[in-house]
Amino acid sequence: MALSGPWTGWSKAASRTFGFLGYEWEPAAGELKLKYALDDRPLAEYFRFPLPEAPVRANQPALTGAMEFLHWVAGISYWKAGCPPQLRFSDRRPTVDQAAWLNELYREGLAEFAWHNGLSVERFEVFRGQDGGSTAPEEAGPAALTDAYLVPMGGGKDSLVAWSRLARRGLKPVTAQIGSAALIQNVAATTGGPHLVVERRMDPALARLNAKGAWNGHVPITAINAAALIILALLHGLRFVVFANERSADEPTLVNAQGLPVNHQFAKTLRFERMLDRWVQRWIASDLRVFSLLRRDRELAICREFADLERFHGVFSSCNRNFHLDGARTRRWCGQCPKCHFVFLGLAPFLSPEAMRRMFGADLLADWQQISGFRALLALDGRKPFECVGEAVEARAAVCALAAHRRWREHAIVRQLFAELAGIEVPSVASLCQPGGDHLIPEALFNAAG
Repeated sequence: MALSGPWTGWSKAASRTFGFLGYEWEPAAGELKLKYALDDRPLAEYFRFPLPEAPVRANQPALTGAMEFLHWVAGISYWKAGCPPQLRFSDRRPTVDQAAWLNELYREGLAEFAWHNGLSVERFEVFRGQDGGSTAPEEAGPAALTDAYLVPMGGGKDSLVAWSRLARRGLKPVTAQIGSAALIQNVAATTGGPHLVVERRMDPALARLNAKGAWNGHVPITAINAAALIILALLHGLRFVVFANERSADEPTLVNAQGLPVNHQFAKTLRFERMLDRWVQRWIASDLRVFSLLRRDRELAICREFADLERFHGVFSSCNRNFHLDGARTRRWCGQCPKCHFVFLGLAPFLSPEAMRRMFGADLLADWQQISGFRALLALDGRKPFECVGEAVEARAAVCALAAHRRWREHAIVRQLFAELAGIEVPSVASLCQPGGDHLIPEALFNAAG
């Protein structure tokens, strides 16, 4: 069936223009409409933000800056359908500095998309900013925010570790999610604290375009979520947005033929965190801080800490098949995807086979049919799976640790992968669990980061 209505005759090969047509904000309902146009055909995305019970006088310049930011960042999902070379703006266009920032996000955040589709990332640098005159934004000032903490929840172990570190200090963080995934709400309920749900509704035309051959693939969803959570924090007067992105995210998924890194997790890297901090401090609110509390930790260290958080073992899930826009496609764990494989492998050195079976519903390391999935985590060919998984050296260290453990060493996959690591120098799990590296953690919270 061909595309119909306003999309009749549209093709990605003929795509030339993308429009940022402004946004509409309904403060009484907390609803934000982001307006776009692909080759003069209208598109719209909606966010509905939960409003505080007690009125909070949100700083209007900060809100305006945050909504502009979300408008430009979320546009990446629709722009990529045709990758048109020209942009137009019905409202204020980005400055030169903002355009350079957005070009970096589109280029690096779509690097995986480009690799899969055989596209050059140079064509993604489409923003041309303008400085001076009435269109230039003022430098951001303080937004009079309170010292309170918003922790984005994804349903997995990382956000629960971040929440637990704050809770142990008596800081009573508020949790939040983008989208209405029931699993995340169930996980958040186990914390016993307040939880905020931001509803997101994408334009259904995008799915139809994808089905009919539009350019499609991975987008930097964490960047979009971060932009939405900044608005949520401003509406509720919260100063700290505390992500749970780990040091391991900095490792590229692969290096392409041109020698450039391609990272599935670009929007979770320290590089992006610094980019985001720079935008927020300069153009949204100087007293708003967005950072990762787990930035100094590798995945293995987070797994070790999570192994002791038994209250969450029966509810959490890192399997992304739970979080599709059209609903969950599995019950907590599919047991076959890279996320299931890495979380199982990362937790196993710190838990018994019985505990892992209770958590996952199966002992994945005893299932020979899973061998290729676990082997891919070792990146013996220089390439990791395109997923949010830890470093290859962590997966190798976990295999070696299990091979030395009397309760794991006879598992078929452990035996085979340990043999394949012969002759390769592998550090210990304990050494990889040591915190370190650069970070943006505020000094007042540094002790909560470990």
